[in-house]
Formats: sequence, structure tokens, C-alpha cells
Amino acid sequence: MQSSPVAVGTGPVSPEELLAVARDGAPVELAPDAAKAVAAARAVVEDLASATTPAYGISTGFGALATRHIPGEMRAQLQRSLVRSHAAGSGPEVEREVVRGLMLLRLSTLATGHTGVRLETAQLMASMLSHGITPVVREYGSLGCSGDLAPLAHCALALMGEGEVRDATGTLMPAAEALAAAGLVPVELAAKEGLALINGTDGMLGMLVMAIADLRMLLRTADVAAAMSVEGQLGTDRVFAAELQAIRPHPGQALSAANLTRVLADSGVVASHRGPDCNRVQDAYSLRCSPQVHGGARDTVEHAAQVAGRELASAVDNPVVLADQGRVESNGNFHGAPVAYVLDFLAIVAADVASISERRTDRFLDKARNHGLPPFLADDPGVDSGHMIAQYTQAAIVSEMKRLAAPASVDSIPSSAMQEDHVSMGWSAARKLRRSVDGLTRVVAIEVLTAARALDLRRPLEPSPATGAVVRLLRSAGIEGPGPDRHLSPEIETAVELVRSGAVLTAVEEVIGELS
Repeated sequence: MQSSPVAVGTGPVSPEELLAVARDGAPVELAPDAAKAVAAARAVVEDLASATTPAYGISTGFGALATRHIPGEMRAQLQRSLVRSHAAGSGPEVEREVVRGLMLLRLSTLATGHTGVRLETAQLMASMLSHGITPVVREYGSLGCSGDLAPLAHCALALMGEGEVRDATGTLMPAAEALAAAGLVPVELAAKEGLALINGTDGMLGMLVMAIADLRMLLRTADVAAAMSVEGQLGTDRVFAAELQAIRPHPGQALSAANLTRVLADSGVVASHRGPDCNRVQDAYSLRCSPQVHGGARDTVEHAAQVAGRELASAVDNPVVLADQGRVESNGNFHGAPVAYVLDFLAIVAADVASISERRTDRFLDKARNHGLPPFLADDPGVDSGHMIAQYTQAAIVSEMKRLAAPASVDSIPSSAMQEDHVSMGWSAARKLRRSVDGLTRVVAIEVLTAARALDLRRPLEPSPATGAVVRLLRSAGIEGPGPDRHLSPEIETAVELVRSGAVLTAVEEVIGELS
């Protein structure tokens, strides 16, 4: 667990801070400026709560029931009922990092002073994060409009001391027990607080920020894998020259091509066929066009990062408190469309990068296309199958990723008696993107595994210093070199973890410096 707390105030949470809290368990505290903003907004809510004029979410029902005026003595029950009824998720538990991420982002909005919660309510959420208390949130329940209602309601339920949570050790227990064990007291929600705790796009945004971080690392690793494939298949590095990329000035393409050039530098394998005797005119698209595909993916990720940055700087709630004007106004900022679109876009590029990776891998296995390597890179073809079925595994994953690339954000099912008649399905887009990121990790890992075997089979030709470092990493992790068939699944899983952890990328960067 990170020792220094992340301070949440009136400014946006950074992606780095979100990752520290969500993935590394960093504690959280409210910054001094948050207390002042929260108090000012709360004063506005309490004034409206005592007024005779109805105010949505404060003295009325919700959604299609907003026309009912709720008397003062029933408003605490109104907030409890809202949270309990909306904590209606179903299915498997959502990952701990996702729940911690959405809690941090909801806290960030609470701290802006636009929601009207009390300071003690915001403070309890910060304390739960610091103590590692994670509410149980279920897979299904959010339509990505009016925010991630059901997931956030499960978190709000835990603040009330109800529902289930997992403590810092991962033990499942009632929320009341976990809070008591940490010395924390549940809150009794006051006017507007229940609504403020559940009306945000925090779940889908948190998953977007994490996916962007993962994809940035994976796309650099995909450049490494592509370079290993170009090298192992006796391809040329000339097509990656900077002057050729400048003719089509997409920034991601130039960065990817530069990475390929650097990774292939000083390769004995590439040098062996660089002379005038080489009769290869052009490499296949999956080799030659790697920068165009990887680069287009990079540019898409950076577009998504711009959207995420705007969303991180937002205060998403409805109604929203305008403390400086002393009023509360309804709005539509909870609609998840901007986030949902880029979540879907990233699933598309993840699928395509996986697709070209699988095609590069397949070329290693076909004796008609692998330029002198044994069929399927097998030790004794016919007796041994080599990496034949590793490519099947890649193909199965890529096929699923293509299905996952079908956008969720084009769908909408009306809800709340047609009051909420158009929704974003952004939560669903985020959930499938997480599966796509995992799939890309696995596909790239199998390419790295296969290319490393091919480079060993090219000896005594020496790979580049960078690709040679990857081969050594695999061997040091227990993945043996070429030889008779052996149980392949554990080797694939080891390679997957080396890619997922960033170890493959680190091995390269320790030799040639940081990749772009």
C-alpha cells in the first residue's frame, strides 16, 4: 500500500492518482479546500430543504416520481429508500480496482462543492478507501445514464452500514462489521445526499482511465512484438524510416515506426539479408504496415485520454449545486455518451491490433511463408506440433475481441417510465473494453513467445540487443527454448504475465532507453 495519501480537493484527480488509489491501495484524504466548498454547497441545500418551493432530489421523489412532494419528516427515509432500491445490481462481483476507482471519482465530485453532501459523508468515503473497505458491486445494473446508478448505490449502501463489503484482506463481511472494525461510524443520509452519492459516470470513467494506461503500455509492447516478428521472418526495417513516415504525418505512426527502428537496431538477423543478394521486394502487410495500425491505435488512445481529462475535471451530478448563486439546477451532465463513445472506440482498436499481431504470429508457423524455419516451429514436425495450437488460442481470442468491438453506445433501452428514454450503455462499453484489454495482452504475449522461439532457431545469427533481451527474459522466467513438445499453457501464462506486468517492455527499455 502506498504510504502517502492522495489529497482530494476542488481540483480534478489525475490519472496517476486514480491508478495509485485503485490499483496500489493508496490512502485518501480530503484537501482543506474541499471542506470549505462542501460546507458552502451544503448550506444551499439546507436552505432549499426548509423552503416551501419543491426542489428536485431534496424535497421531491426521483425520476418519473419527481412530481411527488416529500414532507420534511420523510426526507431521511427518502434518501435511504433511494439507495436501497437502486442497489439492485446482479451478477459477478466487479473487480476491487474498479470499485476503488469509482469511489475515488465520486469523492472527487463530492469535494467540488457542487453536490450538497455533508462533510462527514465525504469524509467517510475517504476513510473507507484508506482502510481498504471495498463495497461489493455487481456486474449488471448500470445503463450509463443518470450515472452508474446501481454500482454507486452499492457503495452508498456501505456508507449507511448496509450491504456487503470486502475488507483490506479481501474477506467478505457485512458493511457494518467492517466499518466498526475500522473505527468508522455509518452515516444517516440527509437531504439530497443519497442522490449525490449515486448520480455520476464514475465507474465507466475509472475503467476508461485504467484502460488508457494499460493500452499505452501494451501498444509499446506490441511494437516490440512486431519488431521481433519482422526480425524473425527476415523482414526489412527500411520501411520504418522516418522520411517515409513523414509523408503521411500521423503522430502515432511516426512514434511506432521509430520504436521499430530502435528495437531492430544492430540486429545480426536483419543485417544478414540486407545486401544486394536479397530478393525480397516487399514484406507482407502484417509486417510492413505495423506502424500504420499501431500508430492509428495510439492516436485513438490519445483522443480517449483527452475525453477522460475533460471528464476528470467535471462535477457530474443532478441536480447540481451552484453555491455562489445560492441555487440548485437540474441538468443532463450525467449522460455517459462522451465516455461511452471512446470506450467503444478503444475496443475497436484493441481488436485490430490483436488481429495484426495474430497474423504476424501465423506467418511463423507456415513453412511456405516463414523463410526456412521448420513447420510450426516444431522440433520434429509431424511428431511435434510446436506452436500450432498457440495460434489457435490467439485466433479464438481475436475472434472474441471482434465481437466485443461491436459498440455498446449505439444501443438504448428506455427506463423509469420513459422519463429516462435515452441512455448511453457506457458501463457496458467499459466492461467489454476490460475484456478486450485482457485479450490484447494475451495475443501479444503469444506473438512474443513465438517470435522468441523463431529467433532462437535463427542462430547462430544474433538478434538485436533489444529483442535478445526479451528472449533472455523469457528463458530466465522458465520458458525453455526450442525442443520437443511440452505442456504449452503454463508457458503462455508466464508470457502473458510478463507482458501484463510491463516486464517485456522494461527488458527492452533497459537496453535502448524508453520507447515512445
